[in-house]
Amino acid sequence: MGGIQISAAHHATTELAQAVTALMRQLSTTAAPVTVEALAELIESESTTLLIASAEERVVGMLSLVTYGIPTGLRARIEDVVVDESMRGKGVAFDLTNTAVELAHRAGARTVDLTSRPSRESANRLYQRAGFHARDSLTYRRTLTNR
Repeated sequence: MGGIQISAAHHATTELAQAVTALMRQLSTTAAPVTVEALAELIESESTTLLIASAEERVVGMLSLVTYGIPTGLRARIEDVVVDESMRGKGVAFDLTNTAVELAHRAGARTVDLTSRPSRESANRLYQRAGFHARDSLTYRRTLTNR
């Protein structure tokens, strides 16, 4: 897709924190604002790469790639894929996803996993076009409360 640049975030700024917050609110109505400090911690993490999609110097999408080692090898997960409503359907998420897969491959990951709600039909079609296959698996979550 012409005009879209995908790059890893390297510096936490107020502007980037505001852009990430705006995108997260499009992904989740319960998303808390992202502070510059929290963004810096994320960017500096060795296990997480925050990919940013930009068009005309404006952040239009993002994706988090998490890599982690377990006894069976290096694995990767894609999380928090979101594209600004004004840019959806233009290949931004596809480009973000393919960039994340390439980074995971170069890092030596054996697999890349992601989850998507069945109701997100266009996202699920995108992931299938990007070479992902649905697994016969259940996802479990236990919510932890602050003590």
